[in-house]
Amino acid sequence: MNYLSSENLTKSYGDRTLFRNLTFGISRGDKIAIVGANGSGKTTLLSILAGAMPPDAGLVSVRKDISIGYLDQQPDFNDALTVMEAVLAGESAQLDAVRAYELALASENHVGLEKAMADMEKLEAWDYEAQIRQILGELGIQDIEQRVSSLSGGQRKRVALARVLIQNPDLLILDEPTNHLDLEAIEYLENFLTTSNGTLLMVSHDRYFLDRVCNQIAEMDNGQLYSYKGNYAYFLEKKEEREMAAASELAKDRNTFRRELEWMRRQPKARSTKAQYRIDAFDDLKEKTSGKKADGDLDLNLRMARLGSKILEVENLSKRFGDKVLLDHFTYTFKRPDRVGLIGKNGMGKTTLMNMLTGELRPDSGKISTGGTVKFGYYTQTELDLPENQRVIDVVQDVAEVMKLANGDTITATQLLSRFLFDRSKQYDFVAKLSGGEKRRLQLLLVLVQNPNFLILDEPTNDLDIMTLNVLEDFLLNFAGCVLIVTHDRYFMDRLVEHVFVLEGEGKVRDYPGNYTDYREWRDSKPRTDGRADTRPSGTILQEQAPKVATPAPVNGNANGAKRKPSFKEIKEYETLEAEIETLEKRKVEITELLNSGGHHEQLTAWAREIEEIDQTVARKSDRWLELAEYM
Repeated sequence: MNYLSSENLTKSYGDRTLFRNLTFGISRGDKIAIVGANGSGKTTLLSILAGAMPPDAGLVSVRKDISIGYLDQQPDFNDALTVMEAVLAGESAQLDAVRAYELALASENHVGLEKAMADMEKLEAWDYEAQIRQILGELGIQDIEQRVSSLSGGQRKRVALARVLIQNPDLLILDEPTNHLDLEAIEYLENFLTTSNGTLLMVSHDRYFLDRVCNQIAEMDNGQLYSYKGNYAYFLEKKEEREMAAASELAKDRNTFRRELEWMRRQPKARSTKAQYRIDAFDDLKEKTSGKKADGDLDLNLRMARLGSKILEVENLSKRFGDKVLLDHFTYTFKRPDRVGLIGKNGMGKTTLMNMLTGELRPDSGKISTGGTVKFGYYTQTELDLPENQRVIDVVQDVAEVMKLANGDTITATQLLSRFLFDRSKQYDFVAKLSGGEKRRLQLLLVLVQNPNFLILDEPTNDLDIMTLNVLEDFLLNFAGCVLIVTHDRYFMDRLVEHVFVLEGEGKVRDYPGNYTDYREWRDSKPRTDGRADTRPSGTILQEQAPKVATPAPVNGNANGAKRKPSFKEIKEYETLEAEIETLEKRKVEITELLNSGGHHEQLTAWAREIEEIDQTVARKSDRWLELAEYM
């Protein structure tokens, strides 16, 4: 069943054409990811298909009886609403029923309550609020009563994602859904989409995410869309075959063009006597060969400043904001070439730690001793504050007119920009005309051009296309200095880091000897103690099994890892909780049967509220029961 189709779509900005006469379709059950270089038009295409932007030409047709949920990169909210109100402001039959029920409850004499309750029952919307709370919690939003105006950009994106997921649309259109999510939230979303029977169209650069979720990849390349039936690994294989075939065809076309060019140059005055069909064929061939350019290679072969024996020593570092302890006596000595990943939920203090290491933030106590030769290169999540009316070439020349490469050669700012895939025309564009990914690439250039020997990268993968990520990974693998990385891109972290700092909360930091997947396998082998159902996908993320590593010890705190014995009081509490939870579950079944049998609207309302109270109590007692179970 065809859900959406587009025919002959064309979109241009000024003299730049993103795509022309593009035709594309989505059928029920498809899970399609659009990939491609920054600035190729992926986000624009998604906006057009979602109906948020008109094309210059062409037509988009959507099946009449389907619903579409669209997640924009810059979601729009009413800042006066609370988080819960913002999510409930979405569009779906269930949400309409919830709003009608709330309105009837609030009205005098409960006008329309019986019909509202019948609709709630029919649409299975009674536990809708609980579902919203669960999704928001999994995405890292706990305070549902805070105003949207108080949220950061990343939090707004997560609320928008929750709003579109709870709508359960027939067709889900997501633009970079994993940006601004922590690793656990990404795994939750990955599992949600993998187990869903819905239809999905998205743009993402997360390679593990693409491999697990999608059954079709569409690549945007030079204004054309190339579709591949299969996951991301299959796409890579088939793309290589296509490019080899295209390169062979291009070589043949250019050989033919050279022969035809010689023919055209002979007797120019007598051109009118030449065969017109051959002249037309020559013109077509000229356009064909000149329009095909080999992909540029991003070259990061920049010189690194010399790094001495003493690098960075951190001793008893502590930091708190109000009652929240982010670091508590953290101690570590960086060695060359340390490659460390920094893991922790949003708000655990990852950025705070990086800011303290670079001297941008003072610790409450402790000592940071930096070697005399250390030169930090700090790539932050926040985009550089560049004048929108400044040209790209001027931005780079303000930092350095010429730069040295690792081999000692000197290059100009223009040459360096070319190596970073900014062609001559793009170099003289204003910053305002750059795409989000191009701005991030420029920001990366401005960090590396200063020849750092200790790189601190805070979410470097956001908005970078896959080609740029691959080259950045190769550069970092050969980088002789130290690297500290925060990223939600699990593939990027797995390939680069040798051990991870895990910020576990309450100031504790665990130094785990391995990459992210090694840590995750160890973590998943332990019983969960947070009371939530384990919605994370089982098994390893990597195709091959990760190496077994020793159980890590906390950097700060007791390092023996011994399992303590429960007290007599805890054993009795554990047994009592089991009985109490069982009793509450039985009561919930009884009330649910009463609710289904009907009755006076006031009694029905009371039963519905009792079910909600039971759910909250069971969740709280289950949290405690699981916590105690670890010691039994």
